[in-house]
Amino acid sequence: MAASENTVLQFSSPSTSLSAKVHPLVIFNVCDCYVRRPDQAVRVIGTLLGSILPDGTVDIRNSYAVPHNEFSGQVALDIDYHHNMLISHQKVNPKEVIVGWYSTGDGVTGGSALIHEFYSREVSNPVHLTVDTGFNNGQASIKAYVSTNLSLGDRQLAAQFQEISLDLRMVEAERVGFDILKKQSVDKLPSDLEGMEATMERLLALIDDVYKYVDNVVEGRTPADNSVGRFIADSVASIPKMSPLAFDKLVNDSIQDQLLMLYLSSITRTQLSLAEKLNTAAQVLYNQFQTHS
Repeated sequence: MAASENTVLQFSSPSTSLSAKVHPLVIFNVCDCYVRRPDQAVRVIGTLLGSILPDGTVDIRNSYAVPHNEFSGQVALDIDYHHNMLISHQKVNPKEVIVGWYSTGDGVTGGSALIHEFYSREVSNPVHLTVDTGFNNGQASIKAYVSTNLSLGDRQLAAQFQEISLDLRMVEAERVGFDILKKQSVDKLPSDLEGMEATMERLLALIDDVYKYVDNVVEGRTPADNSVGRFIADSVASIPKMSPLAFDKLVNDSIQDQLLMLYLSSITRTQLSLAEKLNTAAQVLYNQFQTHS
């Protein structure tokens, strides 16, 4: 006997072609919220903000944490806090809308379906971003998911999370900070000069790779690729034309400015520390004078 239409078990159409792009600021926010979480909290969750690019890619540019409680398989979100934060963010960046939510931990958990259901009412087809703050295998695992509903007729039975393509793109200045963040521990954050040195080392490595590629093409070891050739030509053409002496002066002036800022900040810290100690000593002397009198 043929089954009626209301008894057909089916999945909704999967969004396998959907992709997402996340900015480093979001990862920094997630990790910062995890470090500052309450003692009893196992993970933190929050809202993802961004936009949908013309090609359909979800561009995740910002985020904020949302207080929540998890107990006995149930999840309670502070919805009022979520809406107030959204209003505040959109006053500054009105073009940023809700595109999904994030959570810390390795992959999807049991309570994720309940939270995803709430965000599905906020936005169509939200993206679920997971950040493994446990740094398993010495690095952070960052993944993105969308949900596919399993329904029986008109009734929804469950949700299946499917991983989608995630692109973490950053400029070179952001990459220096991210390389520090993904390490388990560091003695100190790099200074501006150390960040510049790391950037220059990476730039030299990239230039060396380009030299090797060009030499291999010229000597016939590697087939020529017109798109790569045009990209290299455009990159070379974008370099400003200046003499080596002018370039050296520009770099040296920048380094001198950095050293001057370090010197001034060091003097300021010393003066603040000295003023604090003098103020403490004056307070002690005043208390002793009041006691004896």
